[in-house]
Amino acid sequence: MKYQQLTSEERVVLSTLKLQGLSMQKIADHMGRHRSTLYRELDRNRCFHIDGAYRPSKAQRRTIARRRRSRRNSHYSDDDFKVVRKLLRKKYSPEQITGYLRRLNQPCFSHETIYLYIWRDKANGGNLWTHLRQSPKVRRKRYKAYDNRGRLADKRHITERPRTVETRRYKGHWEIDTVMGKGSTDCIVTLVERKTGFLMIGKLQDRSTRSLNKKTKRLISRDPLLFKTIIADNGTELHQYKNIEAHSSVKFYFANPYHSWERGSNENVNGLIRQYIPKGTSMEHLTQQQCDHIANELNSRPRKRHQYRSPSELYYA
Repeated sequence: MKYQQLTSEERVVLSTLKLQGLSMQKIADHMGRHRSTLYRELDRNRCFHIDGAYRPSKAQRRTIARRRRSRRNSHYSDDDFKVVRKLLRKKYSPEQITGYLRRLNQPCFSHETIYLYIWRDKANGGNLWTHLRQSPKVRRKRYKAYDNRGRLADKRHITERPRTVETRRYKGHWEIDTVMGKGSTDCIVTLVERKTGFLMIGKLQDRSTRSLNKKTKRLISRDPLLFKTIIADNGTELHQYKNIEAHSSVKFYFANPYHSWERGSNENVNGLIRQYIPKGTSMEHLTQQQCDHIANELNSRPRKRHQYRSPSELYYA
């Protein structure tokens, strides 16, 4: 059934019955509307800045105003979206574009308007939609499966790390992971700083402990004073982590197996990397220079959680 907004008469009825103390379900039954429609109407049109009450006349004026703004959006030309297209090709999300331009006090569209523009472009054969983030991967459930990962003696559990790491208050605490390609043993290792989201990427010839240790030590050497802790998963390629600790002041801590949310920063950035290295493609011809370029692109991208400042701005501040 197609959703229809309330008429002005229905808004008066809703206000009257609500003042009489009827429940939303009873009001919905009386009006022949679904209660979700009524809840949505109240949420969108309450006068929060006054007393939180619902006023039907005010709600009607707001609805008309929203419709007018929506009609105005359809009259934008391609030239108006010139900056939007440029930032989309830099892999900015519509919400990042809006926040970034507002931060620079430049005229901008809402992120909803940008999405509408992207879908219109796709319907006309355009490719702007290809610059949006890829859909998240579907994880395989492992019912009653024996967990043979992380069987490593003397490893530090994630609960042993300093409490300040969890707060993201200080720089110097990182998360590490490997991202695989297809068709070869070539892969990458990613290091993400938890407070700023700053990213380093290293190219690996294979997923062995030797390759990972060598590249990780090289990445740490870029800024050794800002490596205090690293949170890792339980992959076997990290079983020689003590070799890295012996060559730096960093300490490793290990998350619970299959608890990806304990390394949320890493999981998020790995999804962003897939915009540049799509899942199912080979990394055989990927170079370290290309890895550094991808990391620089992502480090220069504004982030909502940083009030649309970039990880680079915060990391080098």
